[in-house]
Amino acid sequence: MQTEKVIDHIVNWLKDYAIKANIKGFVIGISGGIDSAVTSTLCAKTGLDLLCVEMPIHQAKNQEDRASRHIEWLKSNFKKVSRQPVDLTPVFDSLLNTLPSVDNEEARFMALANTRARLRMTTLYYFAALRGYLVAGTGNKVEDFGVGFYTKYGDGGVDLSPIADLLKTEVYAIAKVLGINNDILTAAPTDGLWGDDRTDEDQIGASYPELEWAMQMIDEGKEITDFSGRKKEVLSIYKRLNTINQHKMVPIPICKIPELLK
Repeated sequence: MQTEKVIDHIVNWLKDYAIKANIKGFVIGISGGIDSAVTSTLCAKTGLDLLCVEMPIHQAKNQEDRASRHIEWLKSNFKKVSRQPVDLTPVFDSLLNTLPSVDNEEARFMALANTRARLRMTTLYYFAALRGYLVAGTGNKVEDFGVGFYTKYGDGGVDLSPIADLLKTEVYAIAKVLGINNDILTAAPTDGLWGDDRTDEDQIGASYPELEWAMQMIDEGKEITDFSGRKKEVLSIYKRLNTINQHKMVPIPICKIPELLK
């Protein structure tokens, strides 16, 4: 990958899109992870306004600290960057206390994790509407189009996706050229939706390089039966997640009414 040229391409794409849409700038949620760090930096490089929103919900302190340091780094390197902390923990807890209890605690636990992402999406669009900004997405290619590792109408609810055609390893390559803080570069990727230290790999069962390999194998028409051992296991994980998360990756189904019924 021609990393510096890719960076210039994305920055120009972001700026052109915003100017043509008569938009003043971008708003993005900063998590302390690699994807939001890279995306926010690319947005900042456009020279347009950038609002970085911190939205902790029972967040691990190391994630909050990484996010804070990254925003300060952005502010020291780019003129039009501002920060907005919004503590969503009381909002989440209030909703939690309002919702009825259920028998299936496992399903409830998962639903509440996704609720965190949706509260954050709502917050980002609040500020976007106030300021006339676009919500910039932080999903990469493997997450968005491979295993569907994001929340529908949560972190998947955005106006544009600057890094959605980049593999995770390519995001890291860009981060190094951009000079992203080392604590973000070395942190294990996590969606931060659980209030603990579980990583993306813990949840998925495979690392991003493994998932990228699986994505390539599927593109080449390979089958699970073509492999054994760990490779077979990884390909099985990828295909299972890709299948069950198709509803996130394809347009919403519309019930078309036949003309003779109209």
